[in-house]
Amino acid sequence: MAQSQGWMKKYFKSFCKGFFVTVPVAVTFLDQVACVARVEGASMQPSLNPGGSQTSDVVLLNHWKVRNFQVQRGDIVSLVSPKNPGQKIIKRVIALEGDIIRTMGHKNRYVKVPRGHIWVEGDHHGHSFDSNSFGPVSLGLLHAHATHILWPPERWQKLESVLPPERSPVPSEEE
Repeated sequence: MAQSQGWMKKYFKSFCKGFFVTVPVAVTFLDQVACVARVEGASMQPSLNPGGSQTSDVVLLNHWKVRNFQVQRGDIVSLVSPKNPGQKIIKRVIALEGDIIRTMGHKNRYVKVPRGHIWVEGDHHGHSFDSNSFGPVSLGLLHAHATHILWPPERWQKLESVLPPERSPVPSEEE
């Protein structure tokens, strides 16, 4: 009996040591480096969720890539919703600070993206709550860069940073 208690005690100690090392490492990784998220809704169709409501893509979100707020036009990013801070949204970066963008339904026909902001839109115009609704988004709301589709298996792929040609920024007089 004493021998089995010694084995149990040793096993429990080993488990606790592993647990108290693994959990903080895992939490730090998921918070600072990368995580996965399920994409809901039709706003990014056809890039994400092309099958409609019956499928949900699962994407890899890279936190590391946006840590210095370095994003490019065409990147698909996750960000905190400017209208509902408890919600994260996923959109494509259309314009960067200093760009002039022709809007689609915004109160102003043209908007110059202010310093420290980006202009984001969903790929499925008319079915997306994006910068055309709430204006330029502060870079401080960036959460992550979506880099790959992980699920479903038949859609596994790297997400390319492609800017639709019709959504290019308006050339400024300085260029």
